[in-house]
Amino acid sequence: MKFYEIEHVICCSENEALPYPEAPALRVKDVEAFLFEGDWKMRRSSFLVNDPALLAAPAENTSWLSSAELAAGKAPENVPEEVKEAIAAGRLRAVNASHPRFREILTGNIPLGPWKAGEKPAKKTVHILAIGDVGSNLLTGLHLLGGDCIDKIGICDISDKITARWEFEENQIAYPWDYDALPEVYVVDREHLFDCDVFVFIASAGIPPVGSGVKDVRMYQLEKNSKIIAEYAKQARREHFRGLFCEVADPVDPLAKAAYLASNEDENGEFDGMGLLPEQIQGFGLGVMNARAAYYAKRDPRFARFLTEGRSFGPHGQELVVADSIENYDDALSRELTELTVTANLKMRELGFKPYVAPAFSSGAISILLTIRGEWHCGSIFLGGIYMGVKNRYTPFGQEHEILPLPDALYRRIREAEDHLHTVN
Repeated sequence: MKFYEIEHVICCSENEALPYPEAPALRVKDVEAFLFEGDWKMRRSSFLVNDPALLAAPAENTSWLSSAELAAGKAPENVPEEVKEAIAAGRLRAVNASHPRFREILTGNIPLGPWKAGEKPAKKTVHILAIGDVGSNLLTGLHLLGGDCIDKIGICDISDKITARWEFEENQIAYPWDYDALPEVYVVDREHLFDCDVFVFIASAGIPPVGSGVKDVRMYQLEKNSKIIAEYAKQARREHFRGLFCEVADPVDPLAKAAYLASNEDENGEFDGMGLLPEQIQGFGLGVMNARAAYYAKRDPRFARFLTEGRSFGPHGQELVVADSIENYDDALSRELTELTVTANLKMRELGFKPYVAPAFSSGAISILLTIRGEWHCGSIFLGGIYMGVKNRYTPFGQEHEILPLPDALYRRIREAEDHLHTVN
């Protein structure tokens, strides 16, 4: 492995023939980037290396979630002590040297950052599109709970009356004698939508009415909502948006991918990598599925292990994977809990209501706030050409996802969900 210095960043790579100057011996201990070369269309441009096995792992996919699968692969050879120490300290970032924007990415294009380790991230400006049923509840959640990490919140909608209403309502929510404790809410027009750190997309062409008989509402929305999100993804490209693009509209995971693809196409439809980086986009749908699983786990002792040992993976929809436990996995119980979780929205529709409050808070406000704070949360990240829901967080050194000792039966379910997502769009 050879050490390089590029733009004052100390890097290491197994490729000893890269066209960059060698790092001074005295600076090798400050290594902070591992350079890999791979298909930049199908891999994140950068991420945090939290396991040495990732240095030698082949194409990015859900095998990266399994410690056993990573261990079974080709072990990294002759890893220098300086690199091992950087991984152990949580400060080694992998960067794709094949990406067209490699130098820009290497020198700090990290969503929500960079910020110094051990410090709180600076307060962010958040813009939300649009303010319907989900958007208004998500807005209220961010407004009430986000005073520690959000500076201000801009809202945009096709209806001026709706934005006027919510600017009026939200700014009349205040603590007595501490009138600046909550973020200010203001109306933002489309031309300034991406003058922010965090953009939240909740726009939708609409959902079928209660009683319509549509079983998978999320996939019903895919075609129309893909066209809408493409417009804004292309706008983000034109305006060189460098913040976080939060995709909350249904179906979450395919729309996150649609945003990635649309933003990286030039005027001729060629994929050039000059738009949103894959790790700049995250889907927010897994949070409510995880919360729904917890709801049932609290009410049935058979599922109680989920509350302390469980996890959720995959898309916000039919291919969801809920595990009652990682250490003591029970496939039958996990599949039963998964079915209850996936059909919870239908239970609400049977009551005569649209199921949007819990998603707005669990997948939306709470998950986005955890993301901004750099804390672990449920969300869909880019893994080998799809967006897959996992436990993850953003760090000063890139996006990090959890790696677990997944039982074989659970891992097979996750791979099935992965295969399904590859067929969606």
